[in-house]
Amino acid sequence: MPIVWYFDFVSMFSWLQWPAVRELAAQREVSLRPILFGALLTEMNHRGPAEIPRKREFSYRYALWRARRQGMPLRFPAAHPFNPLPALRLCVAAGTTVDAVGAIFEWIWAHGRAADTPEALEPLAAALGIADVRSALGTPEVKAGLQANFEQAVRQQVFGVPTLAIGDELFWGADAHAFAMDYLADPGLFADGEMARLGDLPVGISRFRS
Repeated sequence: MPIVWYFDFVSMFSWLQWPAVRELAAQREVSLRPILFGALLTEMNHRGPAEIPRKREFSYRYALWRARRQGMPLRFPAAHPFNPLPALRLCVAAGTTVDAVGAIFEWIWAHGRAADTPEALEPLAAALGIADVRSALGTPEVKAGLQANFEQAVRQQVFGVPTLAIGDELFWGADAHAFAMDYLADPGLFADGEMARLGDLPVGISRFRS
C-alpha cells in the first residue's frame, strides 16, 4: 500500500511526528507531501486550533508537554501561527528529501527561528544548496509542486495535519502514529467486528444540512 505523509511546517504536531515518520521512511517508501494547512482549512470552512483562543493556549502547552515527554526539543518561533508558505516552497525547491524536511523542521521547531519570509530562510536555503532563495521559491515549478500536493490531499479527503495516509485510510495526528503502524502491520484491522461496523455507522443527528 502506498504511504503518504501530509504535513505543514506551521504545525508543531507535525514536528512531533517527524522522528517516527523519518524512521518509517528508512524502512519503507514514504511520500513526503508538504501542504498549506490554512488552504485546507479554507477548503473545509474550518477554523484552525490557533484561531480559537483557549484551544490555542491548550494546544501550545500540550505540544510542549508532549515534546518533553518524548525527549524532543521544542521552541516556538517569535510568533505563531506564522506564514509557512516560504518554508513549504523551500522544501519543494530542495526536493522534499528527508534531509531537507528535517532541516526545515529543526530550523523552526528545535531552534525557534523565523521561517515566514525568504530572507529569514536564506542561511538554511544556502545550507540546502539554494543560493538565490527568493528566485527559487518563486519558480512556477515550485509553486505547481506545492499546489499539486494540496490537490492530492483534497482528493484523498485529508482534513488536518499531520496525516499519514496508508492506502485509502487516513491517520490524523501525531498521537495516531501507533494506530497507523498497527494498521500497516494488519490491513485487515478495519474489516473485523466493531471496526467494520464503525465504517457504516448511521448519523443520528446533524447540526448541518447536506
